[in-house]
Amino acid sequence: MASSIIGAFCETVSKRANDPAARYRDAHERWQTITWAEMDQARKALAVGLMSLDVQAKQRVNTLAATSEKWMIADLAIQSVGGHTVPIYQSNTASECEYIINNCEAVVVFAENQEQLAKLQSQKENLPNLRKVVIMDDSGGDSEWTVNWSTLMEIGRASVGAQAQALEARTAALTPDDVLTLIYTSGTTGRPKGVVLTHGNMLYEIQASLQIGMSTPQDVQLLFLPMAHVFAKVLQCVWFGIGHEMAIDGDIQRVSANLADVKPHLVASVPRIFEKVYAKTVGAGLEAPGVAGKLFAWALSVNDRYAQLRLDDKPIPLGLRIQMGIAKRLVLSKVNKKLTAAFGGRLRFFVSGGAPLPKKMAYFFENAGITILEGYGLTETSAGGTLNRPHANRIGTVGRPLPGTEIKIASDGEILLRGPGVMREYWKRPEATAEVLLNDGWFATGDIGQLDKDGYLKITDRKKDIIVTAGGKNVAPQNIENLVKAQNPLISQVVVHGDKRKYLSAVVTLDPDNLAAFGKDRGLSGDHAALSAQPMVREEIQKTVDIVNGQLASYETIKRFEILDHDFVIGEELTPTLKVKRKVCNEKYRSLFDGMYDEAVAA
Repeated sequence: MASSIIGAFCETVSKRANDPAARYRDAHERWQTITWAEMDQARKALAVGLMSLDVQAKQRVNTLAATSEKWMIADLAIQSVGGHTVPIYQSNTASECEYIINNCEAVVVFAENQEQLAKLQSQKENLPNLRKVVIMDDSGGDSEWTVNWSTLMEIGRASVGAQAQALEARTAALTPDDVLTLIYTSGTTGRPKGVVLTHGNMLYEIQASLQIGMSTPQDVQLLFLPMAHVFAKVLQCVWFGIGHEMAIDGDIQRVSANLADVKPHLVASVPRIFEKVYAKTVGAGLEAPGVAGKLFAWALSVNDRYAQLRLDDKPIPLGLRIQMGIAKRLVLSKVNKKLTAAFGGRLRFFVSGGAPLPKKMAYFFENAGITILEGYGLTETSAGGTLNRPHANRIGTVGRPLPGTEIKIASDGEILLRGPGVMREYWKRPEATAEVLLNDGWFATGDIGQLDKDGYLKITDRKKDIIVTAGGKNVAPQNIENLVKAQNPLISQVVVHGDKRKYLSAVVTLDPDNLAAFGKDRGLSGDHAALSAQPMVREEIQKTVDIVNGQLASYETIKRFEILDHDFVIGEELTPTLKVKRKVCNEKYRSLFDGMYDEAVAA
């Protein structure tokens, strides 16, 4: 067994040298293929290039770029010289980049293009440890501070033979206890912390994936998640270990086109992608003319009633079972055909992680014959902690622990996790490390949850996100937000507010495509902001809120809401993985929230 991730990669190269390792889009957006042997040659050349820049073992190198085949080769090269890859989201601001580069004391940065280089140049005087910036798209000139990717590759290729023994020695010296990467948390609150993950952490994830049979060497997967996120990192490492083919394109706007082109067997994603597919599918179904639209609305109602009973662990009445069968045959079977074709025709399942998947939405996909396996993990647990299995998928849960991982619930409801995937530490943050790494190897996740009788884990909320109302009631906002989003495809995002308040309020954003379709169908005109302010739109959202309120305890209901004239933006209200920055939203829309509270509304 390999003792490092680069070792696992090399073992795969020896077995599958001439097989396709990756597909990627070139500068002309055409798909190209690279074999395992070609990828190995490229990583060796780039690794020797890094040695020419005097990158030493155990030094940090940043990658400031979107997900691409070059990102993978850069990471392999950094590992090959014994370095630690430290990714940075390409959406990060210049000051955020400066913080991470200095905090990890990086000596080299791979920058995707001139846009990313400009961020570094604006902070150059504040980056004392940074010796060189490698410009990945070859758009800059070679200088004392910068070097083009192709130039560094040429330097490396010229010396690969002479440096082969030295490079092999560095790679062979790596052990499971050595640091593989520092992944900085996305910073939904405060400064991000650098999570130190070892080669052993990710070797465990490879073995766990093999044991549960999630993928095979014959599979094709599609990867579009940002490599600065641990979810993408674990997918990359499992790819290196199993040796299947990976289609890589970090442009999230091309996901739909790529699914049709690549025809993947499995895809991992964050829930926001599924929410968009759901919103588009439901929006089109409800807007269908005549009987078709009414039939779709009926099928959706049947699905929601069926889902609620399943979630409440109540029996499904015979009448509803019959209706569900009719809905599947008349409506959802057609949805299945459309989605199956849109996803390329050979998709076995999706894997969802990074945030909660709305439960009624999950049942809609299941009843339409599309399998989504929800899992759970954090950056600090190497992403993989629990996962539903293809033939043991329990919607409403995030599955059972991976082999070798243990879960228990603390007295206050917090989920504790122990296993080989748990991080070593937070980089240069011993106090913060001590807060979460408890006795006997348990990691305090900060999430609240429950284990059912069969060992499936349910996540109810973030410990720090729980709202305590003025009346002393504890409210989990994510649950309410997901119910609202799942109820109406017109809604894009919801942020529930109410800590130390008499009641809950919310800000709502609308899906641009579905809002435009809604307006057109009703003869409304104007841009997104104008349509958002239409009384007819507000009435539609009010109906949704009323329906959801009817499913909640009185103290959980949304008493007031405001509709924003814009959707949330990555880097502002959203993290790069499309999670809402709750603290940012509470501060940014403070005046809007404050305006929704007065003495006239009862608690």
